[in-house]
Amino acid sequence: MREFIVEADGGSRGNPGPAGYGAVVIDGASGGTLAEAAEYIGVATNNVAEYRGLLAGLKAARALDPTAAVRVRMDSKLVVEQMSGRWKIKHPDMKPLALEAAGIFPASQVTYEWIPREQNKHADRLANEAMDAGRRGEQWSPSASTADLDARPTRTTATAATATATTAPEPEPEPGGRAAKAAADLRAAKTEADLRAARNVAAAAGPDLGAPATLVLLRHGETPLTPEKRFSGSGGSDPALSDVGRYQAERVAAALAARGTIQAIVSSPLARCRESAGIVAARLGLQVGVDDGLRETGFGAWEGLTFGEVRERYPEDLDAWLGSPGAQPTGGGESFEAVAQRVAATRDELVTAYAGRTVLLVSHVTPIKTLVRLALGAPPESLFRMELSAASLSAVAYYADGNASLRLLNDTSHLR
Repeated sequence: MREFIVEADGGSRGNPGPAGYGAVVIDGASGGTLAEAAEYIGVATNNVAEYRGLLAGLKAARALDPTAAVRVRMDSKLVVEQMSGRWKIKHPDMKPLALEAAGIFPASQVTYEWIPREQNKHADRLANEAMDAGRRGEQWSPSASTADLDARPTRTTATAATATATTAPEPEPEPGGRAAKAAADLRAAKTEADLRAARNVAAAAGPDLGAPATLVLLRHGETPLTPEKRFSGSGGSDPALSDVGRYQAERVAAALAARGTIQAIVSSPLARCRESAGIVAARLGLQVGVDDGLRETGFGAWEGLTFGEVRERYPEDLDAWLGSPGAQPTGGGESFEAVAQRVAATRDELVTAYAGRTVLLVSHVTPIKTLVRLALGAPPESLFRMELSAASLSAVAYYADGNASLRLLNDTSHLR
């Protein structure tokens, strides 16, 4: 199933006053702009303009693919909460607009997410362009002075009658083949009927696996044990974040908010992860789910010790652990084999639950390295050949055909 992101905005200069809306449809997989719509709607309130922007964005998305999953992102808390069913709709001007919006896609295909205004600049600009055009007595059209033609290769205008959707260019195929003809037909499509026919040809030309389930992997921030390089697993003292760790989590939260791609958050049950996840969730306006499968390895008698101390006290057990994924730490700890089985089962459940979506997993060194290892098909000893810093980000995408793609590993740029 394809995923679209609809960003919409509306404004009124006077509330009520001269009003307009803007909406953009974004491909959830590539991030490319697929369609834009904007319209000057005369005198109206801010809230009515916001709903009109939502309607235009949903209609443009439906024209592209009525079977797609749609994630609506708006800076109107009112519209998001009302369309999510959490707030009642009392104003008579908004009830019919909300009812119309709810009927464009089946409810199971649409989710709503509030975002800060600074993350909704594209739709906001379109709404202001439409209001400016209305003030001049003109219809909105793409502004050459503000267009980023490389980032937004196709644009559409919307009048009071309709919003016409169009697609971004497909990757260039090899010349002369069926895929080449399909891509050319997509680029040449002028009407909605042409577009649908061209998509049918493109679908026959090659597989469309849709948007992957993307697991963004965050290692928790520092605890007092982290800089001392002590074993800290699921059976130890369960330390909280240090001041440094909380600062790191805030930096992660700011970076993820700027990207605007996280749709859900799932955390290990251990305190350092839940605290890190909570800081990010507060910034993103999301709730935190907890999954026991994301917990750190149990290190048995080694909990709280440094590597040197373990080497001194349990040399034979340590050598066995380093040499075999089936070996357990002293005192009934968890082997790497057991961790891999647990993590793989958790991965499968999460990929199914978040198919086509992007979810932040807040976890620990061993589970994150294990997810990366399994995605690459690397041997167990590769766990010792990866660096994974506190508060680092990694990402793995999982596709419908079972393949996985490592997209990021140990990114700490947000901490610098």
